[in-house]
Amino acid sequence: MISAVLFDADGVIQGPTQDWWSRLASLAPGDSEAFVAELMAAEKPTLVGKGDFPSVVAELLQRWGSSASVEEALEPWSWFAADPAVVALIGSLRAAGVGCHLATNQMAYRRSLMVERGYGAWFDQTFYSCDVGLAKPDPAYFRAILTAIDVPASSVLFIDDNEANVASALSVGLRAEVYELTSGVPALVSLLERYGLPVSG
Repeated sequence: MISAVLFDADGVIQGPTQDWWSRLASLAPGDSEAFVAELMAAEKPTLVGKGDFPSVVAELLQRWGSSASVEEALEPWSWFAADPAVVALIGSLRAAGVGCHLATNQMAYRRSLMVERGYGAWFDQTFYSCDVGLAKPDPAYFRAILTAIDVPASSVLFIDDNEANVASALSVGLRAEVYELTSGVPALVSLLERYGLPVSG
């Protein structure tokens, strides 16, 4: 029996509302792909709570000779929205007594945006990687969550759109499935029903 479900955020609960890549690519002169790649690489340490992302962005913009402000560069990280149907589904699971937790890789800046938008009210517990100090697909991230929720791994279902993250969860003993928000909420309902969870389409 599954008694707890861990939900990833990006690609499972929420999706982009604007073309963030194009905005980031427009921020620096020269090789836009290299700039965005460097920006994504610079974000990685902050996902486990190391460093301040706005400061990292400021240094990168200066080094690339960009005239953009830090605020302009950070704005694409705010371009996300949760799917109301998925949020409602999580609410119905919790009402039926199933523990629902957020398991997401986020740096502190974006975590603060999600907190401001009320994500904490949708879950029993939230596990932002920047707070845990570990990030998916590190198996230790999942072990830390299991310790916190005090539920046997075999009774926990993890849902993510990244196959490497799902494989890592499986290696720790969790049940785990790949799901993408773009597949539609009925696909998520079907996935949950396969595990005997109390949901309705």
